[in-house]
Amino acid sequence: MYRTRITALAAGVVMVAGLTACGSESADGGGDDKVTSDKKAGGLSPLAALKKASDQTEKQESAKVDGTTDQGTPQGTTSSTMKGELTWAEGGTTGNMDITQRGGMVSGTPTEGKPMKARYTADAMFMNMGDEFASTAGKGKHWIKYDYDKLAETAGASGAFIKDQMQNNNPARSVQLLMATGKVEKVGTETVRGKKATHYSGTVDVSEMARMQSKELSETELQELQDQLEQAGMESEKIDLWIDGDNLLVKKQETAKSSNGSSGSYDSTVYYADYGTEVTVEEPPSADTVGFEELTGPGAGV
Repeated sequence: MYRTRITALAAGVVMVAGLTACGSESADGGGDDKVTSDKKAGGLSPLAALKKASDQTEKQESAKVDGTTDQGTPQGTTSSTMKGELTWAEGGTTGNMDITQRGGMVSGTPTEGKPMKARYTADAMFMNMGDEFASTAGKGKHWIKYDYDKLAETAGASGAFIKDQMQNNNPARSVQLLMATGKVEKVGTETVRGKKATHYSGTVDVSEMARMQSKELSETELQELQDQLEQAGMESEKIDLWIDGDNLLVKKQETAKSSNGSSGSYDSTVYYADYGTEVTVEEPPSADTVGFEELTGPGAGV
């Protein structure tokens, strides 16, 4: 009964990193943020302002993050809340997160609604599934390890994309992605969790999004990934960013709808704070860790 659950976690844990999607609040901040119209305000052009934000955000190398995600699946909407800390000092993303998931692919599982620990290292991501998992499908182990190389080998283009994103991405790339569209609107000035921030918005063609974000995927992998997105009915993604007075990204929202219905669509938001925070990541003990491939391969029985 855990096989679908394990597969779902691979996608859910990646979203936690704030690289592609994190949240479910509306663009006005769900009541937390106050909006002031500022469409005709002076200052830098949107693209110039985002360039400064990208440079400054990347320089900080770490931050505390939290957010929520609503991800459509064939089993219904999976909702996740996430909170923790990330660092991109070495180029990729590593860190520690607490994740709680409900509904959809996790509905009725032992971990639904229970906070789980997640850790990201340079080569893998880990999820603590709890005691019940360890005593049954986990073969006595609490942690599932998603080795990036093995994900790339077993999951094809989507696995290669996960590896590429985790080893080469960071929050500044979200700013760069919006810049790459060439069509950015300055929406207005808003207060995001007590900080004055400028809201920028744009839409990117989903078929080109992976190409813009990826550094190491081959042309064949990019085409395969584009085919998967098209089969899911994904056509475009709306990106909203909030940049504070220090030229730092403080909030990001990404929303996309699927032409195949609710399955595949998502609405996600992540908040960034305490830039420059110290982040230490410890890999779980190998004696308490099982590879995802051992739980999903032939004869796994889960």
